[in-house]
Formats: sequence, C-alpha cells, structure tokens
Amino acid sequence: MRALVTGGAGFIGSNLVDALLDGGHEVQVIDNLSTGRRSNLDGALERGVVLHEMDITDAAAVSATVAGARPELVFHLAAQIDVRKSVADPAFDARVNVEGTINVLRASHDAGVGRFAFSSTGGAIYGETDQLPSPETVPPLPKAPYGQSKFCAERYADMYRRLDGLSTVSLRYGNVYGPRQDPLGEAGVVAIFCGKLLAGETATVYGDGQQTRDYVFVGDVVRANLAAAAVGDLGGEINIGTGREVSVLELAATLDELAGGSGFRIEHAPARTGEVQRSCLDVGLARRALGWTAEMELSEGLRLTLEATREAPASPSGASAND
Repeated sequence: MRALVTGGAGFIGSNLVDALLDGGHEVQVIDNLSTGRRSNLDGALERGVVLHEMDITDAAAVSATVAGARPELVFHLAAQIDVRKSVADPAFDARVNVEGTINVLRASHDAGVGRFAFSSTGGAIYGETDQLPSPETVPPLPKAPYGQSKFCAERYADMYRRLDGLSTVSLRYGNVYGPRQDPLGEAGVVAIFCGKLLAGETATVYGDGQQTRDYVFVGDVVRANLAAAAVGDLGGEINIGTGREVSVLELAATLDELAGGSGFRIEHAPARTGEVQRSCLDVGLARRALGWTAEMELSEGLRLTLEATREAPASPSGASAND
C-alpha cells in the first residue's frame, strides 16, 4: 500500500517509516526538517522513500503533495510538542497543531485517503485527574496550550470522520522514548537524561522529581500505529501507553544502574508552568479494539536507548517535533 507520514524525519516518524518499508509499503514523507533530521531517513531514502521538505501550515503545498502521492494511508505525526514553547507562543502552537492538522485532513479527504491515523497526547490532554490510570472518558483539562491544541486537532479529525467520511483515529501517546530521540532537545526526558549521563554532566529535574509519567517504547508506538491503520472502521481516541506510573527520580535511578552506577548527578529547579504532576494511561481500549499491548519492559527499553545515544553522532538540532 501507499503510505504518507508527516513528520517522518522525526523520532517516532522515522521509526514508523522503517516499519512501513519492512511491511512492503511504498512510503512518502512530509517534513520541514526544523526539528526532524534527514539522517534519520538515510536508510529509508536508499530504499526508495520520497521526502517532501515542506511545512504542514502551507495548505497549498500539502494539498498538492498529498494529491500527487495518492496515499491509501496517512500517518500524521508532524507537530509542535514543546510545552514551554506552547506557553510562550500559543498562537504558533495552534498554527502548527490545529491549522496544520486541518490542512493534512482536508488534503487527505480530497485525495480519497482510506485511513488517517493522528498522533495525539495522553497526559497533556487529561491534565490533573484523580482517575489513574486515565481512560479515554476522562474529561480533558489541559494545563498548557500544547494539550489544548492537540485536543482541538482530535476534534477536527473526528469531525472529518463524522461529516466527510474520512476514516480517522487519534492515538493518545504516553511519554514515548527510544532510539533516535534527540538528547540535545527540549522534549523527551529519557533522551536528555541519557545524553547527560553519558557526558558525565548534571541533569536538571524540574520540581521535586516525584512527578510521574507513562513511558512507552517507540517500537510499541509504531506497532500501535500499524494496528490502528489496519482497523479501518474504528474511530475516536485510543490511549497508547503501559498503564504504569514511573517517577522522574525512579527513571534517573534506573538509568544510573544501567550505566554501572557511576553516580548520575541531578540538580533541582523550579517546577515548570503547564507540567502535569501525575500521568498514567488506561490502555484497556487499545487491548480490546486493536489487540495491542506494550511489550517492551522499561529497563530493557532504557538500555537500548542508552546504547543508541552512545552510538549516535552529536546533532545541533532540537528534539523531534514528533516526540
């Protein structure tokens, strides 16, 4: 089948591109390379992937590219995912995450796309809640513009499903980590910790370090996308995580142990605006509807990420916009 991946040069997107190629699909990518890296696609380009360097906020360019590609599947991962940037410039966040998503949805509808999978967020949409793990029925209470823009984009995806017949599904990720996540960026605490640990530098923990997240391995997220694409009559929102809370301090301790217990140094800084204290996703719907569960154990996933960070060349770019 023909597949199009927006944000395909980013962390999650490039891993998805590789999996699609392994499955025998023809793949094209839209990415403006502002945070994604061409090097993430080196192997894929050699295997015939076509990269369209453009911004999803350019409606005309997106429309022409999708029409020319004639994809049967669209995986929309391109986004602005930095919570702090969304707080500082919510209008920019909305242009990328809402307007950009509308552009891709409209182009997909006009091109007769068969299935549209949207990469959304779990914790940033639910906000602070007493329902942990949080099911998809928890009322959205975003604490930052980033979560609000992702929720708004979900509603547009569902509107296109209800009113225009475009088969859409939104996947609400936990905190995704794994190889190709950029340790020099502003998002992705696992990658940042791996980079600091290997460099012998001190890592910054915002707040008391007791805040929790649901850390899900990128390979499991890729499998969830493929599963969602294969279930063409399923719409709405689906959590993609592990159902397990892990604190930032627990994460740091596990990484330190994997590195030989050399004494990973951390320093505390004030908590950041818009940050959720506890986040954990109920993944029962994913299990029932997609036949999907996370398979990677955290310690093994962290070991693979640490090794990949050690082997990766330094990059001046920020974190992937698909983090």
